[in-house]
Amino acid sequence: MITTVTLNASIDKAYYMDGIIENGKVMRVASCRNSAGGKGLNVARIVKLCGSEVQATGFVGGFNGKYLEALLDIDGIPHNFKHVKGETRSCINILDKKYGSTEYLEPGCEITSEEESQFIELFPNIIKNSSIITISGSIPKGVSKDIYAQMVLIAKKMGKHVLLDTSGELLKRGIKSCPTMVKPNKDELEQLFHIKIKGIEDVIRYAKKIFDFGIPYVIISLGSDGALMVCKEGVFLGSPPVVEVVNTVGCGDSMVGAFAVALERNIPSNEILRYAIAVATANAMSTNTGDFDPDICRKIINDVNIRRL
Repeated sequence: MITTVTLNASIDKAYYMDGIIENGKVMRVASCRNSAGGKGLNVARIVKLCGSEVQATGFVGGFNGKYLEALLDIDGIPHNFKHVKGETRSCINILDKKYGSTEYLEPGCEITSEEESQFIELFPNIIKNSSIITISGSIPKGVSKDIYAQMVLIAKKMGKHVLLDTSGELLKRGIKSCPTMVKPNKDELEQLFHIKIKGIEDVIRYAKKIFDFGIPYVIISLGSDGALMVCKEGVFLGSPPVVEVVNTVGCGDSMVGAFAVALERNIPSNEILRYAIAVATANAMSTNTGDFDPDICRKIINDVNIRRL
């Protein structure tokens, strides 16, 4: 089983617009779709679509927290959350033909130190039946910046693989605990090393620096250009086929979810990358976040180009 961690979960509201957006005007939404949001919950839906057993965990609170759990029940995603006193946040994604995707992300309620400590105490029991743990996204106010590093160490001590997808100080501290995989994008790589990436050679150089910390898989997201992976077998560059992109939100989460499934199935490293890129590409072809058509994925997977550098 795979456990996905989302500490800063949200009710995601997708607003689909069919008219021209005018600032300062009342705008009518053509249709709206609510989903249990947060990067780790996108990962959970992808894992389920890939055919693996999954459960979701993290913090939820208030009426929105209850609604989030109800939405996960509808999606068929088992969950084991720590309930907190605050209210789970909402995030809005406005989708229209002119601007594409525009997101408004609330910061989230504040978590007390007591609530954080209680979650850390519960964490080993929550993940005991899982072989792979994914930890994704930001943290709510009040949570310590080393919480991901703590969770990585707990899971590793229990013999679990841990995939970490975050940024900034959370990534910097998390790397020191040596998770199984990290997945920064180019901007996050620049932030981590305080440098400016000028080309693929720089991407390789700094990805190798992360690999040298003792992290088995380092994946650098390259957006529409695919992803680069550094592992013990070498350096691989994966490029997706050209497709009609509908919604890129959740593509990185799709890559994490597919990677977790492929790792669980002991797929060879270069094929793990191929599968992860194929699922992420199929996600970009769906209007829904953290969603893809398995038939489309099967059709395009052989069109993903994997090149050893």
